[in-house]
Amino acid sequence: MAHAPRPSKRTETRQEIERLILSAAEKVFANAGFKGATMQLIADAAGLPKANLHYYFTTKEDLYRRVVQDIFEIWLHAADSFDTAPDAATAIGAYIDAKMEISRRHPDGSKVWATEVMHGAPVIQDYLESTLRDWTDGRIKVIRNWIDTGQIAPIDPRHLLYMVWATTQHYADFGHQIETLNAGQPLSDADWHTAKAAIKSIILRGIGAAGSA
Repeated sequence: MAHAPRPSKRTETRQEIERLILSAAEKVFANAGFKGATMQLIADAAGLPKANLHYYFTTKEDLYRRVVQDIFEIWLHAADSFDTAPDAATAIGAYIDAKMEISRRHPDGSKVWATEVMHGAPVIQDYLESTLRDWTDGRIKVIRNWIDTGQIAPIDPRHLLYMVWATTQHYADFGHQIETLNAGQPLSDADWHTAKAAIKSIILRGIGAAGSA
C-alpha cells in the first residue's frame, strides 16, 4: 500500500508557524475580545514579527474568523457519535465526554466564541445562520428518532442541546470560578473524570435514556 508523500520541510515550517499564530490569537482574543486585540499583541504573544502575521493572515478579521472556524469545527465533530453510536445513551454520553475535553483542552477558543455570541455575533453571524443552523437541524432529527424509538423521553431536542452546550462549556468559560471553588487549584484528571460522570448521569437520567447509569 502506497504511503502519502511526507510534507516538505518548508510546508512543515509553515504549518508550525500557523499553529503558533493561531494559539497566540486564541489567547489574545479570549482576553481582549475582537475590538481590544491587535495584530501587534498577537505577534508579541506568538514571539513573531508583526509582518509574519500579515503574511499568513492579511487582516485581524481574517485571523479571528480562522480561530472561530477552528473551534467550531472541533465542536461539530464532537457530535459525530450521534451518527456512529449504537444507541442514544452511548451517543449522548460520548458527546458530553467530547465537549468536556474541548473545554479542558481549548478553553480560550470557547471563550472567544462565547464573547462573540454574547455581543450579538458581529463578525460570525453568518456561521450561526448557515453552518450552525444546518448542523443543529441535523442533530435534532437524530434526537427525534431516538424519541420515536423509545430510547429517550419525549423532550424538546433543542433544549437538550442547549443544556449540553451550557453545562460543558461552563468548565471553559467560567474556569476561573471553578478553580477558585476548587481550593484555588485546577481540576485534576480525577476531577475531570468525576465531572464528566456526574454530568452524564444527571442528563441521561433526566431524559430517561435507556442504559443510562
